Amino acid sequence: MAARQVCQTAAGVTGSEPVGNTAVTSLRDAGTMNIRITRVHTPTPELERFLTDHLRDMEATAPPESRHALDITGLLAPTVRLFAATVDGVLVGTGALAELEPGHEELKSMRTAPSMRGRGVASVMLTALLDDARDRGISRISLETGADDFFWPAHRLYAKAGFDECEPFGAYTDDPHSLFLTIRVTPRTLPVSIATGPLPVPGSYALSPR
Repeated sequence: MAARQVCQTAAGVTGSEPVGNTAVTSLRDAGTMNIRITRVHTPTPELERFLTDHLRDMEATAPPESRHALDITGLLAPTVRLFAATVDGVLVGTGALAELEPGHEELKSMRTAPSMRGRGVASVMLTALLDDARDRGISRISLETGADDFFWPAHRLYAKAGFDECEPFGAYTDDPHSLFLTIRVTPRTLPVSIATGPLPVPGSYALSPR
């Protein structure tokens, strides 16, 4: 069966190409950079280095008991959906969704490569993750992020996306080093999962010739 290309101009999606069991969603930032978001199922040396750097970034922001970032093993657990952002084949960002309870998932491991910060990578990743959650019938996404000044860009990103401050959720407890945020999302009528391949949603997607 020939692969399909699906366009969604409203959300900035320029194309989605199912490849085996994984669909590759291509999005653009405000410039001309082409950012591709893919579901990750297996580790690579590049990804392991990227996520190790993420854990290292956290070391100066809070004591060990207040740092909750997952390592590569945790991010590849069956209850977690890990995604990578690439530009011209180079890893520039990660993000994940972890199960909490039916209809409620946690945003994890949002990281952009230092050289790419401020260029829209995190915004594209967040949009893709929220869309993936909606596509699977998820109605609430929550997150824990640091309260340190290091996390101010993340705070602005989440506020712009519509997240609100909330009480600790799941196994978390009150912690002066943590900020807890949540957002309610409306599940789509039809599934459009970037992990299993897109299906058209009336009024939002249009098939493009290939």
